[in-house]
Amino acid sequence: MQPDWNERAKNLLKAELKRKGVSYRELAEKLTAMGSPDTEKNLANKISRGSFTAGFLVQCLSAIGSSGVRLDDYPYRNPSVLQGADNAEQY
Repeated sequence: MQPDWNERAKNLLKAELKRKGVSYRELAEKLTAMGSPDTEKNLANKISRGSFTAGFLVQCLSAIGSSGVRLDDYPYRNPSVLQGADNAEQY
């Protein structure tokens, strides 16, 4: 089965937010301070869908102070195993 790259990007971002202890509200504030205003609700929806741009991912990682991520820290997860799981603690 081929990896779902949007799902992988979503899991990576959610895990980094969790690791840094940053909520969607705090992320919205940080992005606004960087000149990219967004709302907590819009961020939650965008991240939940996983259909954001690479630029958005890098901007979020920068906003929360992630200087780098290792992709092998976030291996592909079989979606059938994770069905119904929608929180970073699972990743």
